[in-house]
Formats: sequence, C-alpha cells, structure tokens
Amino acid sequence: MLRRWLASGRLRVAAAALAAAGTLSAALAPLLGEAVSESLWGIEPMAYAGGVALIAGLGLLTASYAARGMPAGGPAASGEGQAPERWSEITQRYFEVFHHDLGRPLSRIVGKERELRAALQERSGEIDPAVADLLDEIERQAPNFRLMMSNLQALIQLEGGPTTVREDAVEPAEVVRRIVERYHGVAVEAGKQITWWSEPAEFGIVYSDGSAIEHIVTNLIDNAVRFAAGEVEVKLTRNPTHFFVRVWDDGLGIPAQYVAHLFDRGWTPEAARRDEKVSSGLGLFIAQTLAARQRGGLTVESVTVPDPDHHTGFLLSLPLGRSTGAPPA
Repeated sequence: MLRRWLASGRLRVAAAALAAAGTLSAALAPLLGEAVSESLWGIEPMAYAGGVALIAGLGLLTASYAARGMPAGGPAASGEGQAPERWSEITQRYFEVFHHDLGRPLSRIVGKERELRAALQERSGEIDPAVADLLDEIERQAPNFRLMMSNLQALIQLEGGPTTVREDAVEPAEVVRRIVERYHGVAVEAGKQITWWSEPAEFGIVYSDGSAIEHIVTNLIDNAVRFAAGEVEVKLTRNPTHFFVRVWDDGLGIPAQYVAHLFDRGWTPEAARRDEKVSSGLGLFIAQTLAARQRGGLTVESVTVPDPDHHTGFLLSLPLGRSTGAPPA
C-alpha cells in the first residue's frame, strides 16, 4: 500500500510543485523580507521555509520514483542474474524525470506571474515599484532555476564516463527559438534586446543530441543576457558538413588573461582574485565538454573596452549528420 502511494502520479506532481515553490520562496525571501520588515526576522523564516520545502519536495520525488521502479515482490523479484546498474545511470535517469516534473509547475508559476503583471497594469495603469520588483525577480529566477537543474543533470551525465553519441533528428532552429523566447522576458526587464535569425531561413533537420544542443546554447545565452550592455544576437548558420550557433553580446568584453581559463572546471574571475564566487564556474566547462562529445567544438573571441567595438562572441560548431556521413540537405 505504501509503495503504491509513493509511486502515484499525484504525489510526484505535488512534490514537484512543493520543490518549485520552495525554490522561489528562498529566492524571493530577501525582497519580500525588505518589503515586510527592516530586520532579518522578515527574511530568515521565509528562506528557511523555502529550503525545507525544496528538500522535502526533492525527497518525495526521489522516494516516488524509487518506489515506482521497485518490483512488486521487492528487490529479490528483480532476479539475481541481472547486472546492477551503475549508480550514475540511475541518478541520471531520476534526474531527467525530476527536471521534467519540476519544469511543469515552474512554467505555470511564470505564466501566472505574467498574467498578474498584465492584470495589475490594466487595472491601475502603473504597478507599484515594490510589486514590480517582486514580479521581475520571479521572471529572472525562472530561467536561472532551469539552468541550474540542467547543469546538475549534465554534470551527472559527464561524471558517469563516456557514453554513446546520440544522433536523433533535431531542428536546431526550433531549439534556438525556444531558448530565445524563454530569455526574452528576462532581457526586456533588464532593458536589453535579444534577437536571433538563421541562414538559410528554412534550416532543416540535423542528426545530433537535442538535449546537448539545448543545454549548450542555454548556457551561452544566459551568459550573454547577463553581461550584455544592451544587445544580444544569436545566429544559426551551416555549411556542407557542420552547423554553427553564434551567441554575441555587446558587453565590456573578457580580459585576455581570463580567456584561456573560461572553460576550466570551476573557474571564475572571482576565484582568481580570491573573492566570493558569484557562480559555480561549471556552465562553460559543461558546454565545451558536451560539444566535444558531439564531435564538435566551442570557442570564444572577445574585444574589451575601451575599444568602441567591445563585445564577446561564442561559436558552437557541430556536425550536420551521422558519424558515417552527413544526410542529404
């Protein structure tokens, strides 16, 4: 009876919603606390409650999927002749489901936030600055949360060792369009503009790992939106053997002494200066490693201020077709 309850779909949905709500609660605690009280007593309880909700939600999700995968007769019913799965493979499979189930309530939260913003705008014509800050924070944290989950999933996959290269039919233009739309609201709220185009306009299908492409491009666009001065451009092109995604921003540029270390695992400029790190330093490391596993590459070129043409551009290159040869265009 307990196993059946743990394996139920309703419990998984409720646990995913609890985890997503806990994450947002912890992220918004400083802003809400400042709006309610000038003391830390308005911040800490909400942050603690959010952390507890996140841990509880992830715990219930883990128990639910473990129960669903358990044979009815217990561990002995699985058969003694079967080779046990590696722990990394089990973790990766569970994390893929976590990512999917957490994504659904998160999408609903973001959708409701935009509905609330539109309703307040229509009702009063102007949103209170404190409320607008809260709504903006939700808009900004949603893609950050997705990227964090995606980075953890990819890191688990990489730690599992070499795997077979996936070559599924993928439409890169649709992948890029979806990511740009996801970051459009974040860019607008930050006073920046993000655009994309492809050449040719009808890009077609390639054979690659769609999840790897989405993960790499998401990391690149996230960085570009964060560091751009006002413009982010994403361009999709191809030649007879490869396709390319170029992510460009008009930010201050990356100093030459840092460029050689951008793709090092865990490296950030703060780490070099012995300052407090503002990120894990894993995003670009994971992106370049995934690109290499797909028989491609990820490079960067940057021009720094005071050059008036200061910018940073990342170029992802991946094969168009199967390892045995490219399919006809």
